[in-house]
Formats: sequence, C-alpha cells, structure tokens
Amino acid sequence: MPLVQRRRRIAARVLSVACAAAQCVPAHAHELTVTAAGTPVFGWQFPLWVTTLLAISIGLYGVGFVRLDRRGAAGRAARRMQAAAFGAGWSALALVLLSPLGALSAALFSAHMVEHEAMMLVCAPLVILGRPLGIMLWAFPHAARVAFGRAVRSRQWAACWGRLASPLSAWMLHAAALWLWHVPALFEAAVADPVVHTLQHASFLLTALLLWHGIVGAGATRHGSGSAMLSLFTTMVHTGALGALIALAPGIWYPSYIESASALGIDPLHDQQLGGLIMWIPGAVAYLAGALAVASRWVSRGHSATRPSRWPALAAQDRLASGKRTS
Repeated sequence: MPLVQRRRRIAARVLSVACAAAQCVPAHAHELTVTAAGTPVFGWQFPLWVTTLLAISIGLYGVGFVRLDRRGAAGRAARRMQAAAFGAGWSALALVLLSPLGALSAALFSAHMVEHEAMMLVCAPLVILGRPLGIMLWAFPHAARVAFGRAVRSRQWAACWGRLASPLSAWMLHAAALWLWHVPALFEAAVADPVVHTLQHASFLLTALLLWHGIVGAGATRHGSGSAMLSLFTTMVHTGALGALIALAPGIWYPSYIESASALGIDPLHDQQLGGLIMWIPGAVAYLAGALAVASRWVSRGHSATRPSRWPALAAQDRLASGKRTS
C-alpha cells in the first residue's frame, strides 16, 4: 500500500510539473502586456524553452570550439571567423526572440515583419557561416562523433539529405513557407495560437537555414556559385512580389492588428503597408547584396564551381561533420 501511495504521489508531481511547463508555452506567442491604465508595455520576455534552447546551442558551440581550437593552430583563424559569425547570428536570433521587438510584434504587423526578415536574412546566413554542425559535434565524446559520422555517411541518409538540401528543394521549401504563412487565414491562426505561431517561426528559420546552406554553407562548395546566385535572384523576385502584394493591398489582410495598431495611434492599413514594404525593399536589397557577394566569390575563384584547395577550412569542417577524426 505505501508503494501505491508513493507512485500516486510521484504521478501527481509529474502532472503538476507538466502543467507548469504547459503554462510556459503560450509566452512564446506574441502577447501584448497592458497595464491597469491601459498602457501597453514592451519589455524583454524569456520563455523557458526558447531561452533553454538558445543556451544549449551556444553552450555546445562554445565547448566544441574550445576543444577543436586546442587541437592545433591549423585553420584557427578561419575557425575564429566562423565563431564570430555564429556568435553574431546567435545574438541576433536572441534579440529577435527575447527583446521588446517580440512584444511590439503583438501590436504592429510591421514589427512582426521586421522579426521575420531578421530571422531569415540576418540570423540564418550568419549561423550557417559559423559551421555549427561541425563545431558542435566536438562538444560530444569521440564515440558519439564516430557514430554520427557513420550515420551521415550511410547511403540512406546521403540520398535523403541530398534531395532535401538540393538548391531546388531548399528554394521550394522556403518559398512555400513564405507564401503559405502569409495567407491571411494561416497568419491569423499563428497570431492567435502559440503552437501555430511557433510552427510558423520554426518553418521560416529552418527553411532559411536550408536555403543559405547552399549559398554560403558547405552546400555552396558542392553546387557551385551559379545555383547560389539563381536561388538568391529568384528568392528576391518572389519575396518582393509578396511584399508588393501586401503593401499595395487596398484593404486590411490581417484584422488582428486593427485594434492594437489603432491603440498606438497608427493607422492599421498604413501599418500593413509598411510591413509589406519591409519585405519588399530591404529584403530585396539583402538578397541582391548576397548575390553580389556570391558573384564576387565566383569571379575571384576564376569562374570555377569548386576548388577544394582554396577552401581548406571548409573542407576541414566537412570532415569534422562527417565524423572523421583529425590528428
């Protein structure tokens, strides 16, 4: 009998912890805090699971970088540049997810667009430039790295990853995420439901990481600069078209922002137009800048699609990602 009571007591504790965790989840959805006087408050927010994931990611990268850096000076300068890029991307992502911008995004559609564009055009390319997979693997024991290397070298994984990370697949997935989530019904659902909102942000970030993997990541050395420039140019065209549709729409597409924007003294239609312009103009400039950088890289390499000897740091990181042990 005491054993049964002990089990019931444990089950009750587990249930209470689960309920407390469930109560933390809605904090990730944009939630406008208002004082008793009706004044909106835009402050920092620290959702438990978002903060935990950010801490784990920077912790794994830091431990892996230190362990890898201690093994020798070969490629040390390149690794430190990668670490700087990852740190900048991680910091930008933390600002997007935790700063007052998140609270402001609950009130203004334009602020929400700034949040999305920052994730896809600033955070994603910087994180990919940091080569996170190859460095994070060094935070784990040697046996785990070897097991991971064997898994990613398997024929099934290679075929699956090859299809998923191909320039066309990455482009289509990112385009689908952008256009589908800006359908008014889906966007409104994301604003209203924290789980749907998390799915929206995850799809934006993950598909952007996949797209930039083939532009500035390890995929760029396999697919060449031509496909990278084509991906950037066509993405610039279709995102610009979507931004133009939102900016030039004669009516309100996203009514969830009517009340909150009006409370701040901003015309809801003007707010929507500004959000469309943010996607249209700054987004196009960012993609164009990326295309020019890729073109410059292509010209500097003599119009060659791949030259492994000119990319020793990238080759070293790819070997680490595949689980090969270096001396």
